[in-house]
Amino acid sequence: MGRVTERRKVIRIRGGQVSSRPDTLVAEEPLEIRLNGKPLAITMRTPGDDFALAAGFLVSEGVLAGADDLQNIVYCAGATQDGSNTYNVVDVRTAPGIVLPDITLERNVYTTSSCGLCGKASLDAVRTTARFPIADTPPVRLTPELLASLPDRLREAQRVFDRTGGLHAAALFDEAGTLVDIREDVGRHNAVDKLVGRALQNGDLPLSRSVLLVSGRASFELAQKAVMAGIPVLAAVSAPSSLAVDLAAETGLTLVGFLRGSNMNVYAGEHRLDLRVPAASN
Repeated sequence: MGRVTERRKVIRIRGGQVSSRPDTLVAEEPLEIRLNGKPLAITMRTPGDDFALAAGFLVSEGVLAGADDLQNIVYCAGATQDGSNTYNVVDVRTAPGIVLPDITLERNVYTTSSCGLCGKASLDAVRTTARFPIADTPPVRLTPELLASLPDRLREAQRVFDRTGGLHAAALFDEAGTLVDIREDVGRHNAVDKLVGRALQNGDLPLSRSVLLVSGRASFELAQKAVMAGIPVLAAVSAPSSLAVDLAAETGLTLVGFLRGSNMNVYAGEHRLDLRVPAASN
């Protein structure tokens, strides 16, 4: 519980010189998520914010949409044969009367730190289960200059990355560019789940006036999580996938990739950006 980093011996070779020293590594352990006592998913994650991670995962699965949908989340004691609590199993209890999607009851998912989904069925599933239609919200208006300033603010707030160099980060900004929350994890999708789960616990969903920035690429799964949380803008410092672009176009999500310095590519939802295109010269 809270084992964010660990120490390991490493042999360093620098300029032909060999030395031995301890190194700080990011911790990676499995987390089993149970829903009302039934095993649902296993994800490899950096320990910490486990309850928020589980809640955020269930937002993206269409199970939870607000704090009132959640009864409680607990670590499961007796998760091992000797009855000890490893803090690697959580049970999410939904409030009475919450109708659970059939797919979540039958699905046992092993999720790696770079997992994703694919296919038109996935696009249809997100479109039909999203509780907070992005296209129906008043548009957030952003300038390219504001977006360009966000990666440096994200990097400055990555405390564990400074010690390990081995974590992804996800951050929420408001439309003025103020950092609202940041989470780090060995899996980029876990970092987003922790953000969304914390917002659900605080009663802040939908995040309809927010910008989600991720430190890596923008996969379909990250676009899905943004849509399910009602986030209108997803920006990434690396490339999006083709399916992420398809989902953004279908749902009205603004998707920005290769956000580096003053450069960026806008793949969908350009109506939220204040784009002043220079007049063509004769």
